[in-house]
Amino acid sequence: MIPENEAIAVKKALRTGPSRIDIAYQRFGSPASPPVLLIMGGGAQMIAWPEGFCDALIARGLQPIRFDNRDTGLSTHISDAPVPDLYAAMAGDYASVSYTLSDMAADTVGLMDALGLGSAHLVGASLGGMIAQTVAIEYPERVRSLTSMMSTTGDKSVGQPDFASLGHIGAPPQDDRQGFIAWQVQALKAVGSPGYPFDEAAAAERAALAWDRDHDPLGMLRQSVAVLKSGDRTDKLRRVRTPTLVIHGAADKMCDVSGGRATAAAIPGAELAIYEGMGHGLPQELWTDFADRIADLIHRAEGNGIR
Repeated sequence: MIPENEAIAVKKALRTGPSRIDIAYQRFGSPASPPVLLIMGGGAQMIAWPEGFCDALIARGLQPIRFDNRDTGLSTHISDAPVPDLYAAMAGDYASVSYTLSDMAADTVGLMDALGLGSAHLVGASLGGMIAQTVAIEYPERVRSLTSMMSTTGDKSVGQPDFASLGHIGAPPQDDRQGFIAWQVQALKAVGSPGYPFDEAAAAERAALAWDRDHDPLGMLRQSVAVLKSGDRTDKLRRVRTPTLVIHGAADKMCDVSGGRATAAAIPGAELAIYEGMGHGLPQELWTDFADRIADLIHRAEGNGIR
């Protein structure tokens, strides 16, 4: 089981990958079990992978490893970079972009190196799915299986947000802890799963912990413009031969379900699981099913000698 005080178990891999950044991580389960790197989405910290979901993976004989991407949580923040100009990047001007998804993929591989893992299974959510896809494209020998959740291919014709429904959220407060917590709860509720209960207390608790760990107002923007510069991965995904599972919610307002469909269509042999009533989040009622599907993919890959 995961420790109640998550801070006790947090470690740092120092000066990892080509960028030589520090990556905060937690490693759970038996070291003898297949390693599963959990890659979280834009602006979200590793704590956004619920402890109960990690426990479900452990119970299925897996070794989950969750970590903070660069510019989130306790990992290195690229604070000396230019202030990201999102609108310019959307128009094709990438002058303010300080890194790409390829750099974030290299971070992930750098963490694997630091942990002594020649290869691992990758599970990525949203931006994390894009990073996991990029690792599978650029480092195929390091990926035993790929699970891409509520993510997309980079093709601008699919996976777009429902701006009409989300436009009211606005930007998060920068210097107000309680205001940030309230904003985070509102944002998660807006993009969440209409078919499942929303646990406001748990969302507020996690938002408070996120604020206390780190509140870099530009981190998510730097990640967002990195996505824009990285472009469309569709053609490269067609060359991926990694066993793949794609999970998406039919009610996702942050990343339309067309992004998941396109991802599964691009990767040969990919399995596609679409959940009615699921939005852009991880409803507790689905943790068991997610864990079953992911574990089935991983154990099949292990049984086929993919290491």
